[in-house]
Amino acid sequence: MAAQTMNHPHTGNRLRIAAWSVAAGLLLLPAVAMQFTREVVWGPLDFLVAGALIGGVGLTFELAVRTHQSTAYRAGAAVALLTAFLTVWVNLAVGMIGDEDNPINLVFAGVLAVAALGSLVARFRPAGMAWAMLATAAAQAATILPALAQEPRTAPLIVAFTLPWLLSAALFRAAAREG
Repeated sequence: MAAQTMNHPHTGNRLRIAAWSVAAGLLLLPAVAMQFTREVVWGPLDFLVAGALIGGVGLTFELAVRTHQSTAYRAGAAVALLTAFLTVWVNLAVGMIGDEDNPINLVFAGVLAVAALGSLVARFRPAGMAWAMLATAAAQAATILPALAQEPRTAPLIVAFTLPWLLSAALFRAAAREG
C-alpha cells in the first residue's frame, strides 16, 4: 500500500514539493540565523556549496525514486544519500578528525568515492548496490585507523557513520530479493 501511495500522482507531487521545500528551508536557516547571532557567519561560497550539496542529494534521490519502484531500494538510496550528505557536511563544518582544516579528513572523500564508483559499477542495480554499500561501510570502518592515530575520541563517530552504510546495504539486499 505504501508503494501505491508513493506512486499516486497527487501524493507523489505533494511529497516532492514538501521535500524540496524542506531543502530550501535548510538553505535558508543559516541566513535567518545570521540575523540573530554572530555565531553563524556564512558567505556566498558557503551558500553555494550548501545549495549544491542539498540540490545534488535531492536530484539523485529523485532519480532513484523515478527509476525504482521498490520501497526498500528507495529507502536504501535515502539512507546512503543522507549518510554521504552528513559526511560532507560534518567534514566541512567541523571535521570528523580534528578540525575542518585537518588534511586527514580527506580519507572520507575516499569513502564517498567507494560509494560512487561502486554504484556506477553496479549500474545502480539492487544486488550490486548492496555490495557497493557493504564496501563503503568497510571503507568507512577502515577510517578508524587514521582516526585512532590522530584523535582517538572520534572512534564512536566513525562507528556511527559506518552503521548507516550497513543499513543501506541491507535495504538494497532486500530490494534485490523482491525483484
